[in-house]
Amino acid sequence: MPDVQKISIALTGEQLGALKAAVETGEYATTSEIVREAIRDWQFKRELRQEDLKRLRQLWDQGKASGAASPVDFEPARREARQRLATAAEDEARAS
Repeated sequence: MPDVQKISIALTGEQLGALKAAVETGEYATTSEIVREAIRDWQFKRELRQEDLKRLRQLWDQGKASGAASPVDFEPARREARQRLATAAEDEARAS
């Protein structure tokens, strides 16, 4: 194990009880093991958040570089969707 240093943390009674219960049931060997696992999970999630932020920044930059926004007419897409829905309903009615 790498250089181990002791620190002091403050926990609520409920948190401490949960740690002790996990040790008593044999789920973990020590409360320190639980805390180390929690920190590893936190580090992993933190890394994922950093990657997500990096990707969002890239997408933001790509969006800005793509030029000014222009109005979009959704009516053709709505018509197509309504037609597909109607066709699907007709197909289903014929199959019944």
